Amino acid sequence: MAVVVRAFDRTILVYYQEILSKSKLERCEKATDSDNNLNCTRKIVLNMAVPSGSSGGEASIVAEVAEVEENATNLMETVRVPPVITINKTAAYALYELTYIRDVVYKPEEYYVKTRKCERDAGANVVKICERRPICCPCGPQRRVPSSCGNFFDKLMKGKANTAHCVRFPGDWFHVFGIGQRSIGFSVRIEVKTGSKVSEVTVGPENRTVTSKDNFIRVNLIGDFVGYSNIPSFEDFYLVIPRQGEPGQPQDLGRNFSMWMLLERVRFTLDGVECNKIGVSYEAFSGQPNFCASPFWSCLHNQLWNFHDADQNRISRKQVPLYGVEGRFERINQHPNAGTHSFSIGITEVLNTNLLIELAADDIEYVYQRSPGKLLNFTIPTFEALTQFGVATVSAKNIGEVEASYSLTADAFPCSLFDCSRGVSLMEEQFFILKPNEITIRLFKIYPTTDKAARYVCAAILKDSGFNEIDRAECQFFTTATILDNGSQTRQEKASKGGYRDRLKSAIS
Repeated sequence: MAVVVRAFDRTILVYYQEILSKSKLERCEKATDSDNNLNCTRKIVLNMAVPSGSSGGEASIVAEVAEVEENATNLMETVRVPPVITINKTAAYALYELTYIRDVVYKPEEYYVKTRKCERDAGANVVKICERRPICCPCGPQRRVPSSCGNFFDKLMKGKANTAHCVRFPGDWFHVFGIGQRSIGFSVRIEVKTGSKVSEVTVGPENRTVTSKDNFIRVNLIGDFVGYSNIPSFEDFYLVIPRQGEPGQPQDLGRNFSMWMLLERVRFTLDGVECNKIGVSYEAFSGQPNFCASPFWSCLHNQLWNFHDADQNRISRKQVPLYGVEGRFERINQHPNAGTHSFSIGITEVLNTNLLIELAADDIEYVYQRSPGKLLNFTIPTFEALTQFGVATVSAKNIGEVEASYSLTADAFPCSLFDCSRGVSLMEEQFFILKPNEITIRLFKIYPTTDKAARYVCAAILKDSGFNEIDRAECQFFTTATILDNGSQTRQEKASKGGYRDRLKSAIS
């Protein structure tokens, strides 16, 4: 979609949704040879607000600098070969710092066997599935695993019945990361084409001011017009990711985002000494009080698999997950040069980026859209001086072949409408644009400065876009003298006198 810069009320506007830009022609300044400034005497300066796409996605804009404002004259000038500016903005994202903490098991499990060989000092070989010494619980209905103790002869011949318990950590393991500060990321590529010459730069939050190699364009990223109200902070959370490869330091986080979860730090036990927390150890499991009287799997609740299953139940009901990152955030780890230990999410707010773009303009040439015009009619009806104002009606026509701007003004004072006889207050000029063969009718109020009847002569002057006179028309009009009126006080005095005579006649009779 092409964007054309045009002048309205001496302000440069770039029309593209919410984009507003003002362009001026200024002189370049250079204090030292090492200054990173443009190699020019004059430059075009544009201040633009560039929005991102919907939900913070990619955006692309094309703008044509059609007119500029000369600082020396404050006049709008049309550029003969307009520079074409193409802006490509990447999707915005929030990048979070990660610190590796440790690995934890996805689903710790409790195993048990019934045995008559479990003693306090028995080795791990008593329960083959346990890698470490099991915990023995006596038989009975109120135990950790209710079981029958058998009869007296079973105990005598075979030994005392027990259940041997242990915890194992089979299956998947996950990396645990601490989440630090966030930074906002995106890049904006600006390309300027003037005739056959093309220059480009790329700016972003990490590289805010850049000058092109040919010193033709300089861009400064001033800031963003947004409060980032929807960007979350995860400083109180841990990020857990399926482990790739061997235990220890993570080599690759992978892209299985369906298993990535964000969980509050209070749900973890990093030293393993707390039950019912992620990262629970064998020592916490075996050392829990009243072990044999506690329910089976006690101390192993609130693990990673519990939170993942809870999310799957929500997803099956078309609800947003509470812990998983997939389904809650957009564009996960899609930032440029995403590393193996990085975490980013897409910003879903519309991000308006303020850019200050400077273009070298030593070779700039202007062209005027100039067209002949003609005054068709000029009338001012008679009116009473001081008590009324006169209305001048002027009709003008573009008799040329191109659209052009015009003004109605006077030689003596450039901000007046008419060159009038003395005794008429000066009036403001009017500016307008006419298409070929288009006619406009302009109305102006005229205020005489005396209450006498008088005859006036005025001259309306039509000027083109270069403020050159192209037509003139004269008109004479008359004002009548102002009629003085004492108002209601005179009428009340007459009414009061008449009332006295009537009361006197009534009294005599």
